[in-house]
Amino acid sequence: MADPLRLLGFAGSLRRGSYNRAALHVAAELAPVGMEVEIFDLTPIPFYNADVEAEEPPPNVVDFKERIARSDALLIATPEYNYSIPGVLKNAIDWASRPADLSPLKGKPVALLGAGGRMGTARSQMHMRQVAVFTGMQVMVDPQVYIADARGQFDEHGHLTNERYREQIRALMAALWDWTLLIQGRCS
Repeated sequence: MADPLRLLGFAGSLRRGSYNRAALHVAAELAPVGMEVEIFDLTPIPFYNADVEAEEPPPNVVDFKERIARSDALLIATPEYNYSIPGVLKNAIDWASRPADLSPLKGKPVALLGAGGRMGTARSQMHMRQVAVFTGMQVMVDPQVYIADARGQFDEHGHLTNERYREQIRALMAALWDWTLLIQGRCS
């Protein structure tokens, strides 16, 4: 059997009952056979500070960047705060993108999804795509997963109960498999 595809997922929400973190767990459950999904918690990542980076990057940041480097692809779950990505997600990307010439984000295949309010997370995902362009990430265009009215889509245990959204996530994961192989030059 070929080596598995290693996927690193992280959510831009620190809330214990985060629907976006729950969506990552659904994605891990629905991933194609041969795809290993690791979910990283952004909670221990400190605020970006260039002085701290110049002295000695915090161990949690070094660990985050190493996990990105070891992964074949990324899955980013973003909530929508004030029509944009949350500060915690932007902060983590800022740390990972520096120094630019050594950034593990460059060329990394990425899929986005998000769970939010009435419109899902369409606007925050659009902003995340802008950030991805500058950092050199290779974001998939389709399929797009915007879980609208998230509170009503997950049960009290964080399980996604809406079958339509489950199928969208399954399709996203299958497409990320193909996208990753294409970016890596391993497709036939």
